[in-house]
Amino acid sequence: MPLPLATRWFERRRVDDDVTLLWEPHVVSLMRCNIWHVRGSKRDLVIDTGMGIASLVEEMQDLLDKPVSAVATHGHDDHIGSHHEFDDVVAHPAESRSLERPSMSSLDPLVAWGQDEIDGLIRAGYEMNDPYFVTALPAGVTIEGFRQQPARVTRLVDEGDVVDLGDRQFEVLHLPGHSPGSIGLWEEATGTLFSGDAVYDGPLLDELGHSDIATYCETMKRLLDLPVTVVHGGHDESFGREKLQAIARNYLETRAG
Repeated sequence: MPLPLATRWFERRRVDDDVTLLWEPHVVSLMRCNIWHVRGSKRDLVIDTGMGIASLVEEMQDLLDKPVSAVATHGHDDHIGSHHEFDDVVAHPAESRSLERPSMSSLDPLVAWGQDEIDGLIRAGYEMNDPYFVTALPAGVTIEGFRQQPARVTRLVDEGDVVDLGDRQFEVLHLPGHSPGSIGLWEEATGTLFSGDAVYDGPLLDELGHSDIATYCETMKRLLDLPVTVVHGGHDESFGREKLQAIARNYLETRAG
């Protein structure tokens, strides 16, 4: 049975004067990543770019009025789909290959991933009842014909590097565990952390093929001590320091013993 036509692919919400959240409502919850736009005085920041099923740059035309850096918090399919639309692409060295040679070649999970990976996500607490990664499609896109496009990574970053927007500076934190090169962007002046999938308020994935639970535990110990005001994660709703500490402690109690 064909999927319905989506006349609008993205939704958005203004978080504050400088930050806008965008998301893809027709992408299933597991793959519906948070796409963050941060306005700076000299440069703007886009943090993660979703699935790449429809043009993110076209959607953001009214927001993008200066040079833009598109950061990948890590290289998973649901976070890198539209990085190819940007001229300045920023990623950790351990994740850059995933952007330059994306593996997603279908919107059918069985074709894209296989049953073993799907079973692992179910064990982690995710429902996998939908036959596809999407519940609708934009005009001109098909399940079988979809391919993520390669991006050119123009800047490799690691712990301590800074992404400078002019009036705002974000320090790169290397937060491995979910993936080897997972990074967060930390603004000490405001206590703001864009954490990608290192931490969010949902089932955390640490048994993927390249995940490492012991390393993830070290990341959680580090996050416990970070003086955050707000965490903008790669999925789900934003939260404050109390919730961050609860998530980190729960993870450590579960995984570190």
